[in-house]
Amino acid sequence: MNFYLIARILGMLLALEAVTMIFCGTFAKFDFLQGDEEAASMLFLSAAITGGFALLSIIPGITKTRHDTIPKREAIVIVGLGWILCSIFGGLPYLLCPPYMSPASAFFESASGFTTTGSSVMTVIEEWPRGILLWRATTQLLGGIGILVLFVALLSYIGVNSKSLFHNESSFRSGDLGLARIQDTAALLLRIYLGLVLLCGLGLRAMGMTWFNATCHAFTTISTGGLSPHSASIGYYSDWGNSWLIELWLTFFMALGSLNFLIYIVILRKNWQRVLKEEDARWFLGLCALVILLITCGRTYNDDVPLVKSLRDSLFTVFSIASTTGFGTADYDQWPTWAKVLIACLMLMGGCAGSTSGGFKVGRLIVFAKSARNEIIRTFRPNQVFRVVVNGNPLDDSARARIMFFLTLYLMISIAATAVVGFLEAGTGISLESCAGTVLATISSIGPGFDAVGPTHNFADLREPTKVFLGWIMILGRLELFALLVLFVPTLWRKY
Repeated sequence: MNFYLIARILGMLLALEAVTMIFCGTFAKFDFLQGDEEAASMLFLSAAITGGFALLSIIPGITKTRHDTIPKREAIVIVGLGWILCSIFGGLPYLLCPPYMSPASAFFESASGFTTTGSSVMTVIEEWPRGILLWRATTQLLGGIGILVLFVALLSYIGVNSKSLFHNESSFRSGDLGLARIQDTAALLLRIYLGLVLLCGLGLRAMGMTWFNATCHAFTTISTGGLSPHSASIGYYSDWGNSWLIELWLTFFMALGSLNFLIYIVILRKNWQRVLKEEDARWFLGLCALVILLITCGRTYNDDVPLVKSLRDSLFTVFSIASTTGFGTADYDQWPTWAKVLIACLMLMGGCAGSTSGGFKVGRLIVFAKSARNEIIRTFRPNQVFRVVVNGNPLDDSARARIMFFLTLYLMISIAATAVVGFLEAGTGISLESCAGTVLATISSIGPGFDAVGPTHNFADLREPTKVFLGWIMILGRLELFALLVLFVPTLWRKY
């Protein structure tokens, strides 16, 4: 294990985080509406601490190694430790700036930002300085495309080959795009991502939001993060005459953030044949449409909710949950039990592979459904040979086995984590629904859960050890389990 190389890359990653802290501190200092010297000072101090640690990591790495490639084993370690360190240092502004957070709460809020989970321990968000709220939204902007995917694009300019880093960080695949270098893919994805953020923000500004609110919501919509600068989330705008238009605009961009970003590269290249083969998008949009239809009809028929209101609430909520954004307008916790079960299924599913969404991804659900169908047919046609094809690509048995193992492990970890939360919160009167909702909300990067952590509540009342544990669960879910679990395998750390 080349620890000097790992220290060098992690130091550069933290240096990038420090730069973004300086940017938010500069905004806090010169914000003409709510300039806050103390918030600016604390952001600058956080940047200095983060930058100092980064410098201490970079210098030995530069003097001891000249590698211009990142081997696979080191890449896995960088990915896992990178998200952990970014979450730890990203909590400094919450820890140092009034109204202050405890270390556990600061780590939770920071991990929630970088993993684009959107769960929060802020009880009254408006009490916090705007510079801190901008930092909070910026962590989701960075986490949305993946801080390490962003980093790959930057590494290309210093001549570092980081193909392993790119593949271990995310579910993006570029084999069928014809791009010669992985850095080209990362840079193009970054431009598309920032272009969508800009378009979303300009649209929100045109609808009447201030530049600050439009920017924060744009940062947290395309990243499917869902952290809003308002305690009422998008419900803050419910009294506006064009609130329905704001909801439609955000729904559209939440849907875009839920699709595989490689599709946009294919569209730019006008490869329509490849677009038509994309099953993930069809399944995702089709399942969302089905759930919207069921909830709309059910609430209209059984609960006497006006059709237009029922459609509006279900449309926004379903895409907010399925995309794992977590914006709130309606309290789905008050919906019928069958509707909440559908919402829980969407929480587990998440968006498409290669998107900014969480969950176990639609593509794996497609493989499971097709494999289950084949096995059922095999019971009366045992000699028939089946082939599972997803997005136009055939899958061999080993690939299907890995997907089945992932789904099983995902569900087992979710169940075990629910038991751990129940143990840590013993004596508080927390319900099973709250424990399960807490885990679903964090491992699938949703934000709100059910009952005590539902859309009208937050995670502030949880005990400190629970917050730390859930912070780890967020990172575990964001990295799709293996990139974090592998850090606990002793053989990974052996020297070459």
